Amino acid sequence: MMQTLNQQNRNQQGHTASSTAPRPRLAIALGDPAGIGTEVVLKALSDPALAESCNLTIVGNRVLLDQTFQHLNSLEATKEGTKLANPDRLQVHDLPLESSVIEQIQLGKENAASGAASFHFLNTAIDLTLAGQFDGIVTAPIAKSAWKAAGHHYPGQTELLAEKAGVSRYGMLFVARSPHTGWTLRTLLATTHIPLGQVSDALTEDLLTRKLELLIDCLHQDFGIEHPRIAIAGLNPHSGEQGQLGREEQDRLFPWLKQMIERFPQATLDGLIPPDTMWVRPGQAWFGGINSETASETAHDGYLALYHDQGLIPVKLMAFDRAVNTTIGLSFVRTSPDHGTAFDIAGKGIAQATSFRAAIDLAIELTQQRMKQLLSP
Repeated sequence: MMQTLNQQNRNQQGHTASSTAPRPRLAIALGDPAGIGTEVVLKALSDPALAESCNLTIVGNRVLLDQTFQHLNSLEATKEGTKLANPDRLQVHDLPLESSVIEQIQLGKENAASGAASFHFLNTAIDLTLAGQFDGIVTAPIAKSAWKAAGHHYPGQTELLAEKAGVSRYGMLFVARSPHTGWTLRTLLATTHIPLGQVSDALTEDLLTRKLELLIDCLHQDFGIEHPRIAIAGLNPHSGEQGQLGREEQDRLFPWLKQMIERFPQATLDGLIPPDTMWVRPGQAWFGGINSETASETAHDGYLALYHDQGLIPVKLMAFDRAVNTTIGLSFVRTSPDHGTAFDIAGKGIAQATSFRAAIDLAIELTQQRMKQLLSP
């Protein structure tokens, strides 16, 4: 069933680049060179239309870029109609590496050398962006274990971005636009990479308030939604069932939510929604079908999930090859595909670039939205 015009317009906020909008300058941090990052970058950048809407610069090592390009071109998987951008025609901020380091980097084999290289690429991209050379960063995947092997102890790229940007208020927002209905899914995680047993203690009122405020601000700043509807998940099955299945909701979460409803009158806050039913309407809005029109009209503008798998299982079920991770709370836009380095298929020429292209498109749209707000009176 077709969505109403109002709902289509609402969903397209932040997703349709205008031909008259400013052209963002985006850095592409090449990620772990032993993974699929270089492959999906070359595949995504093979579309010449990108040059019409943004200025892209790869921040990485040209030797590794050329080696991967030549290797992929030699494969049957890429000979059969797959397009790759020629590195000679791309803008590259080359970061030279010692030949001994380059020799240690092999597709499909993570190690300290590949971790050091990917850290160097991202670190430099952040420095150049903070210096005003770029408006945003699109990051290819890295391996946390390779970073650790190289002596860089960060939970992920998000934490390095936040540290160098000098912010303590940040979050991981996952965004995807349905190819079936055009509806946009936006999911923010309250907690990220921590063990499940630590989630309850981590969900303090201060943390939840910061995450909710971030989501409200992001929906306004980056998507142009001034009066958002936000769904907030419960923690326990049935949201605790009035304390029978856990006391977190009754003792802490419901009182906190009542305060937030008063604090943010510009937003409609619905919760605490039982985690097993919160994703029914988004699923209908995403896939379409019998109830898709009603679901698209009543689905929320944003979803606040309380822990990693609570938010990312439904995101990946609906939008595994389309979801984009964007770090909110930074002074610049950062997006990344919602997949990892996939060392098991690196160098085989079969990696899909759909999510990386979506990350570029979203970076363009969010950056243009911010530029328009700065230019508006």
